[in-house]
Amino acid sequence: MVVLSFQAVQFMPPQHLPLHRPSTGNVMVIRCGIAEPSGEPAPLGQKTRYNDGFFDRAFMTLFARKMEKFAASAKAGTETKKKGWWNLDYESFVDVSKRVMQGRSRMQQQQVVREVLLSMLPPGAPAQFRKLFPPTKWAAEFNAALTVPFFDWLVGPSEVIEVEVNGVKQRSGVHIKKCRYLENSGCVGMCVNMCKIPTQDFFTNEFGLPLTMIPNFEDMSCDMVYGQVPPPFEEDPVSKQPCFSDICSMANPNSDVCHKLQA
Repeated sequence: MVVLSFQAVQFMPPQHLPLHRPSTGNVMVIRCGIAEPSGEPAPLGQKTRYNDGFFDRAFMTLFARKMEKFAASAKAGTETKKKGWWNLDYESFVDVSKRVMQGRSRMQQQQVVREVLLSMLPPGAPAQFRKLFPPTKWAAEFNAALTVPFFDWLVGPSEVIEVEVNGVKQRSGVHIKKCRYLENSGCVGMCVNMCKIPTQDFFTNEFGLPLTMIPNFEDMSCDMVYGQVPPPFEEDPVSKQPCFSDICSMANPNSDVCHKLQA
């Protein structure tokens, strides 16, 4: 999702970013307020603990409030509305996302995200983005560098990696170690319809900068490749990805929410 978090970070221009994904050494990694003793995401099967700062919560709240008008009413009295403006947390944000999915097809879910993203931008922003960042190698690398600090509240720690786009090696990839959104939702449908597809579509069609997101459902990591045109949904492996039936709270035989990948 196209959201910025203005935490204090150590910024490195694209020419100084690592050429590959090393296992050790000096790598630009934003820890995103992780509360784990290791400073790294928790192992698969365990939920990572975070210490969210003021700006993290500000963006969680802003996004949740923007999405709230599209969400179905929460059970037992709309929990989100009971909380104060600055009291929303990541779980509240995920809960709103789940309620947005209810009663909507795959395409309708993606359209809601697009409308929310557009509502958070000033008028004419997509056109200005296209002027500032035409689909060049430099633009792809620059946006990859910005993604690491500015998406950390949403997806967790990430790092810039080297990728190959149209036969050219470039530093326009971002490796998300363990996606916070997927980890907290435990839902393939949410990952695909509320994050991957609408984010790809927004950058590719609204901003004019192709983006492909490649989630790994085995370890909940994800690679973002700026400059690479995403495949049609029918040819994307995620279209055949089964539900996390053991951990997804919405997974049941009668669900019209969890796995809206074919509708």
